[in-house]
Amino acid sequence: MKKRIPDFENNLLRVVKGQKPDRATLFEFAIDHRHQILMAGHGYQGDSKLDIWRLSIDAMANAGYDYIRFMSDEFSFRPNKRAKKATINLGGDPLIYDWESFEKFVWPDVNRLDYSILETVKPYLPDGMKVVVSGPDGVLESVMNLLGYDNLCILLYEEPELVEAVFNEVGSRILRYYENSVSADTVGMLCCNDDWGFNTQTFLPPDLLRKYVFPWHKKYVDLAHRNGKPCMLHSCGYYNEIIDDVINDMKYDARHSYEDNITPVEKAYADYDGKIAVLGGIDVNYLATKTPDEIYKRCRNMLEMSKDRGGYALGSGNSVTEYVPYENYLAMLRAAQDFDI
Repeated sequence: MKKRIPDFENNLLRVVKGQKPDRATLFEFAIDHRHQILMAGHGYQGDSKLDIWRLSIDAMANAGYDYIRFMSDEFSFRPNKRAKKATINLGGDPLIYDWESFEKFVWPDVNRLDYSILETVKPYLPDGMKVVVSGPDGVLESVMNLLGYDNLCILLYEEPELVEAVFNEVGSRILRYYENSVSADTVGMLCCNDDWGFNTQTFLPPDLLRKYVFPWHKKYVDLAHRNGKPCMLHSCGYYNEIIDDVINDMKYDARHSYEDNITPVEKAYADYDGKIAVLGGIDVNYLATKTPDEIYKRCRNMLEMSKDRGGYALGSGNSVTEYVPYENYLAMLRAAQDFDI
């Protein structure tokens, strides 16, 4: 494929502002490591953080993206959480279950994280490429990791003050993480990642999300906007009852993560009607199981649908996983490359 020159300002930034980009624009929350090696044409050149970043830069630039994503691998509320697992148990092994365990819990010191890579990487970024900063697990995800989902539901009724205290500890540290990242010259956008639902409903009733979760997200969006940068939401799961909160209360510029069995991206794009930018949306199962020709046609149709209105970047519904065939992923990239805006 012909290499496209990164241009965050005229492509992804325009998309998240609801405008027409200069060319068909791509977005992914995450891409499988093996796919990145194939896109970059090489593996790690060494073991340093900079070497890992340079692999990501080469992969994303070669594939036609306008950004790379930064997420601190040091920031987690749960030790060993990032060990790769085939499945995740939302209910198991709470670390906080009463006031005594809350008082004993050792919270991460977000100010001691290494943010220097955001500046160190600057000479290696192609002209026009920016960094999108995402967090660890989001507010609700992190609280569920600490309390366990079942235990969280019980504590909401038996110890609501404890639940609120945990949400405040988590939310404030994520806020400080974004505060320490947002002002770097290389950063073009903040990404707040926080899954809020199952396929058919939200994890918590909307009124509880509005009480404990959404106020923190308002702070993250406001922080980005005060620094002259957009803020996007990556959130999996059912969202029909809370989309107005995302748009009108939290005031996110863009939303990512779509599944065909919840709301196909074509319908989501039509429903939003320019109120918020739509990123990605080609269902991961679709990417994994359909033919390259089928994928190419659906991606082309989505780009045609958004051609005149703007506010759309092509990509998967969630991320390009290891089980998505590489040729299927390339079919999606080729659709963007071939499309003439």
